[in-house]
Amino acid sequence: MAFRFERLEIWNLAVDFASHVYEVTEDFPRSEVFGLRSDIRRAGNSVPLNIGEGAGRGSKKDFARFLDIAMGSLYEVVTGMAIALKRRYVTTADYRAIYDEAEILAKKLTRFQATLTPSPKGEA
Repeated sequence: MAFRFERLEIWNLAVDFASHVYEVTEDFPRSEVFGLRSDIRRAGNSVPLNIGEGAGRGSKKDFARFLDIAMGSLYEVVTGMAIALKRRYVTTADYRAIYDEAEILAKKLTRFQATLTPSPKGEA
């Protein structure tokens, strides 16, 4: 592996997550090709893309900012999938699978981000 971020568990999980998002959204109605399906897929791709981009930045502060963006995209996928579930574009099982993956990834992103940002003075 040539790039440092490729060794990060969060990046690898995010790449798998983005692929799963593509699979689950494959059978959305034709009317959603440029609508909700596109939005969810873009947000799913944004998670690993921002982790990778942030890892290439010059400071931990910049990296942490890109992890914030990745987290926002993760939340966007969950929201889009909730809309898709309401519209019956996805099964409850597919929604739950994406939700569970997102929840795990969010926890790992939060933990990793905490290693990049110093805690305020006086806190252990």
